Formats: sequence, structure tokens, C-alpha cells
Amino acid sequence: MTASPVHAAERPFVIAHRGASGYVPEHTLAGYFIAIQQGADYVEPDLVITRDGALVVRHENEISGTTDVAAHPEFAGRRTTKSIDGQSVTGWFTEDFTLAELRTLRARERLPQLRSASAKYDGAFRIPTFEEVLELVAAADAQRAAQARVAGRPPPARIGIYPETKHPSYFARADLYFDDRMLEALERHGYRHRSDPIFLQSFEVANLKALRKRTDLPLVQLVEPTGQPFDFTLAGDKRSYLDLMSDEGLAEIASYADAIGPHKWMVVQFKDGEVIDTGLAIRARVAGLGVHVWTLRAENEFLPPDLRSSGDPSARGDMGKEIYALLDAHISGFFSDQPDVAVATRDAWWTTRLKPLGIVARKEKAADLRAIAQGLNLSFQESEDPEIPGAVRFAFSISERDIPRLLSAIPSDVFAKRAYIDR
Repeated sequence: MTASPVHAAERPFVIAHRGASGYVPEHTLAGYFIAIQQGADYVEPDLVITRDGALVVRHENEISGTTDVAAHPEFAGRRTTKSIDGQSVTGWFTEDFTLAELRTLRARERLPQLRSASAKYDGAFRIPTFEEVLELVAAADAQRAAQARVAGRPPPARIGIYPETKHPSYFARADLYFDDRMLEALERHGYRHRSDPIFLQSFEVANLKALRKRTDLPLVQLVEPTGQPFDFTLAGDKRSYLDLMSDEGLAEIASYADAIGPHKWMVVQFKDGEVIDTGLAIRARVAGLGVHVWTLRAENEFLPPDLRSSGDPSARGDMGKEIYALLDAHISGFFSDQPDVAVATRDAWWTTRLKPLGIVARKEKAADLRAIAQGLNLSFQESEDPEIPGAVRFAFSISERDIPRLLSAIPSDVFAKRAYIDR
């Protein structure tokens, strides 16, 4: 058993990945509304830019896979091939359309073979702007607050917004920029302070460092198992994303960002029926960074072989077990295409998953700790601590929800050494 320091525990949050994208086409107002109703803590809009500088919400600036643009003969001549972050891509691109032109298109399911139920909504929704997503969230916040007032309850927490700037170096070369418009929109909608429910994310580094000079809003460095940030490629910096996950790299990220956003298999892997914790989440948390993992999807296609229910790639497997493993590894948040399942699984883990928490109390303060634990209805066992003569070790089996309740109730002079979780 090894010991991990106990951080100030907060309930891990669920980020609706492009809305409720396991149910309706991604990046639609309907998808964001459903995600909010399903209990997501944050909604994630990916941002791209139009020819006239508007921020619209799409997974990529190439839109043939997520809209009906190919069915519009008036835009046939816009089909072209471009180099996007070093990759040759053919299709239609947002930066070649005005916002008014994009308004004539309709959204469609990006993965119709896997999500045929969602594909039934092809053509039902238009492409939203970033402003419209912010307005939807504000309206949902107001509605929830009004309902709480009528019921005599305190207002619920605000719904968070989690935008990603897509391909910032590419757009900058076209003289199109995110920061001014994005920050102005967030300011108008009350996202001004570090305490507001907001994260700004990017797979590049230079734009996050530039944002840090302009805003105190929380920033997230996205990383993946292969490759490097494209701005590193342009600058001739040889470091990869994996290099940034070294202790030295994490310390650098902590100088400008508040969290990392790694692919889930960089944190936990499944092999031959065993769960392998890579240790990345703990190292990042020790460096002072949150860990927001992407992306949890329920279909077999996206799950490790150990968690698949059958050979049907579109059938659902055991996403819950994957979520539990990641939460046990001490992530602080995660993205999911099925927010309802993610929220229910997170809540079950938070309230029922028991961890062995050790607290070593000064002998003369043991009675105080005993009374506190009993007052919180927590079970424990006492023994002499093998390392500190005369100290008393309290071994708790405790849920994540109850860890902060217990630690906040204990005066600092009770501790003989820092509390720890056995792993």
C-alpha cells in the first residue's frame, strides 16, 4: 500500500461533451438543453470562426460531416482542400462562409452508423453561435433559480461553460482570432472571475499563455497520447504532449494553466481484467493542476475490450466501470457524450464508494477526533501509530463526499501528521 496526500476534496464534475451528443446531433441548442436537464455541471462548445469573424459552434472548421452543406448546390464551388494543422483535409470550411450563409445549413449526426437514433434528427437543428449557447445557459440558470425560489430552496449552482478554441494558429494565419470576441461574450454573460463556472481549453500552448496575460479565468491544457501542440510544430519545438506530462512539463503547465485535459487512457488503462492507474492524475494534482479527462462514451466502439458488452460497436458496454476507475484515480472532472449516465455514475461513486482514510491524531487529542467522527456517524478503528510514539491512528472507511466533511471539522492541532488515503 502506498499513501497519497488528501487534497481538499470536491465532487468531480461532469462536462457534457458537445452537448448530449450521445442522443442528438452534437453542438446543437437542443443537445445543450438536454444535457442541462440531465444534470451536467458544464456544457462544452467547440468554437470555430466564420469569414466575417463570428464564433460558431462546431467540432471542426470542416463541416461536411456535421451539416448538410453537401446537399446545397449553391455552395458546391466552396468545396476545397486545405492543410489543417499539417493534415490535408477536403471539404467545406467555416472560414469560407459568412454567418448568414451558415444559417442556411442544418446539423446532422456525425456518427450515423453508431448513433442511428440521433441521426433521425438530421436536419432538425441549425448551427448555433457561441452567443446563442451562452444565452441558452443563462436562460436555464434563470429558470432553475426561479423554480428554487418557488420551492423555498436556495438557488442551485450556475451551469458551467467550457469552450475550446479550435486550431488557433491556423485561424490566426487567416487573420481570424478568437480571444477578443470570446472574452467579450463571456464578460457580457457574467463569466469574469476565477470563481465563475468557466474553463477555457486548447490543444495549443501559446494561445493559452497569451490568454493568461489577458484574463484570470481558468485555463486547461488539452493533451493527447501522440503528437505535439501544433504551435510547437510551427516554432520548431520538438517536445511532444507526452513530454509535457513529465514532472517538469506539468510544472510548466501549472505556470499558465489550471488543469490538464488528457485522453482517458493516459490516466487509466484496462488490460486482462485489471485496472492500471498510470499515476498521471496524482502527479498532476500534486503539481497543483486539475485533471479533466476526455471522453467517456457508452458505446462498445469507444470502450476498452474488457468493458464491451458484445461485438456490436453501437451497443452500450460498461462505461460506468470506466468512470469509477478514473474517479478512483483522482481525476477532478470528465467529459461524456451521455451526461445522464455520467451524472448518475458520478453521484453513486461520490456517495457510496468507500475509501480507506487514515488520520493520525495526537494522543491527547484522540478523544476530540473520536467525538467528531461519532457526531458525523462515521465508523472507524483505532490503533497505535507505528511511526509516531504515543500517537493514535484512526482508520476510516469513508465516501468521497464525507472526506471534506470530516477534514473540515477537525481542528489543526489534532493532527500528528497529514491525513492520507491508502491506495
